[in-house]
Amino acid sequence: MKKLQLRSPSAWTMFIFGALALILGLVGIFRPEWTLALLGFTITEAAARLPGDYTLTFITASSMASFNMGVYYILAALTNWQDFFRWTVPFRVVTFTVFSLAVLRGIAPAGFLGIAVWELTGAIVTGLALWQEGRKHGG
Repeated sequence: MKKLQLRSPSAWTMFIFGALALILGLVGIFRPEWTLALLGFTITEAAARLPGDYTLTFITASSMASFNMGVYYILAALTNWQDFFRWTVPFRVVTFTVFSLAVLRGIAPAGFLGIAVWELTGAIVTGLALWQEGRKHGG
């Protein structure tokens, strides 16, 4: 069995992003209103929510996806699955684009720009690490 360890700068970028995604996922699972506050949404008390308001349900589901993604990133980092690292770079740019457009279109609060910038930063940092590693190894 392969030893699980972080063996490259690109693995470290994936591990850090994964750990943060996992932690933020846990926050949203157990305290979805905290996630809403982090994103800049107005918090409506549970007693004031109308029937059919599934905001907290949606945040919980999204947070479960974040938790899972965090686990995937951490496991990919620990096994140095560089193909996975490469696949994430363009999709993180897509996430940046979608979240930025949501803010620009007025359907998401400005807090979503934080997610967009985080995703773009992660894509750039991971992409640069992969590029540098490829140069170092003649690839």
